[in-house]
Amino acid sequence: GRAEIKSFKLLGFLDVKNVPCARESVLYGSLGSLVLGLGHFLATSRVRRSCDFAVGGFIFTMLGCWFYCRYNFAQHRIRQRMLREGMKNKILFEGSSLDPERKQTGNERSNS
Repeated sequence: GRAEIKSFKLLGFLDVKNVPCARESVLYGSLGSLVLGLGHFLATSRVRRSCDFAVGGFIFTMLGCWFYCRYNFAQHRIRQRMLREGMKNKILFEGSSLDPERKQTGNERSNS
């Protein structure tokens, strides 16, 4: 049959390849779990407890990174939308009587 490249889905719902932030979250989560698990193991020499710490560290770091990244992503998209609206309005109002810049210069002229 033909080879289909399926993107890696984490926990069945997180599409790592196509979802923004997912790859970074998994990356930092892995790093966080490694650091926490290893640190706990070196401090206590207890393997099972260190594994719990590693799993907890992975989930905690991944979720933290995910939310932080999604927040930034949302901010970025809002900024883009505002810029687009601004450009649209500028083109719309440019040179018309609704143009705020034109109105100001008109008022200044009549005052002097």
